[in-house]
Amino acid sequence: MNSLITTALWLVQEATPRLGEGQELNLGEIWDAGGFMMWPLGFCMAVGALIIVWKFIDLQVKSARTRGLLSDVDELIAHGRLREALARCEDSKAPAAAILEAGLRRHEEGTERVIQAIENAGAIQIAELEKGLVWLATLSNVAPLLGFLGTVIGMIQAFQAIEIAGEVEATLVAGGIKVALITTATGLAIAIPINIAHNYFVTRVDRLVIDMEESAQKMIDALHEQETSRAAS
Repeated sequence: MNSLITTALWLVQEATPRLGEGQELNLGEIWDAGGFMMWPLGFCMAVGALIIVWKFIDLQVKSARTRGLLSDVDELIAHGRLREALARCEDSKAPAAAILEAGLRRHEEGTERVIQAIENAGAIQIAELEKGLVWLATLSNVAPLLGFLGTVIGMIQAFQAIEIAGEVEATLVAGGIKVALITTATGLAIAIPINIAHNYFVTRVDRLVIDMEESAQKMIDALHEQETSRAAS
């Protein structure tokens, strides 16, 4: 967690203008100057990084399994080997396996039943694929708000110092303004990469869903042709 917080502070440090020779703020000084609001911001950074790493690995694995499954099942269904296609789905842990399996188990009940089974199973699998994305969306919204809260707190401290002193001096308000700027910069530095990762994962999930829908439609068409052929004979 310390390394993740250090990363966020480094981003803030790089975005902070240089103060002059011997006056640059290091990461520790940035953390201390940001005040207690740096702790919830650091927590957002740590949780967001963990979710991003987990979701990336999860989608990589599921995408690879799905591509292999869809290729095999499409070929088996095209040759009318429905039992082998069903067995292949039962042995797979890909998200598409549950969808295609639900349809194949009802291939003798008519096309309408197959479509209904696929839609029900698809809704469950899509929810599984989107798991964790709501947390990334929440963190990308909460981090800037926490930064702005730190800004308000810093400005309150600045005006409180003026009220106590009874006069306006740069040294009196500098501390409060520093807190305000650092927390805002930290919140934005956390929210921007998390928001980018969220949009990337949404795109990956949408692409995976489209692939599964295309394969399911191919299966429905093939089953409908077989049903029509049986009815004609």
